[in-house]
Amino acid sequence: MNRLWTPWRLAYVTEASASTPRCIFCDAAGQLASEPLVVHAGARAFVILNKYPYNNGHLMIVPQRHVARLADLDAAEAQDLMRLTQAAERVLTQVYAPHGFNMGVNLGKPAGAGIEDHLHVHIVPRWNGDTNFMSVVGETRVLPEELPATATRLRAAFDRVS
Repeated sequence: MNRLWTPWRLAYVTEASASTPRCIFCDAAGQLASEPLVVHAGARAFVILNKYPYNNGHLMIVPQRHVARLADLDAAEAQDLMRLTQAAERVLTQVYAPHGFNMGVNLGKPAGAGIEDHLHVHIVPRWNGDTNFMSVVGETRVLPEELPATATRLRAAFDRVS
């Protein structure tokens, strides 16, 4: 039997099983300038790389205020959230030239929310044929670019779009 060692996933496995009262998005919002995964900040929302991405460039657009549902956003927050989602689509198109996107919001655990109490929009770039045997059979993602390199590329592109 072959084994594929993925030691970088240990943090994910242990974080997922540990119950923590802290909100990772509130922590990031409190240090937007120094958080390494934040690639862009707006007036009321920010764009952050998913630490455990489905594909390179997997972003989340997050309101700065701790709010669980779209219905709880005020008009200015909703506008900034959507403006940054549009900007993320443009930036990812420019930087990675994907063939399509998955975009969405998961509200509540039954809907797939990993972080239930702080709303966030996922945007995942997709390419024809990007689902391969590793994801389907091996439950493993193969990502050709490390997160710091992705962050550098996307920060520069957001600067050009802004």
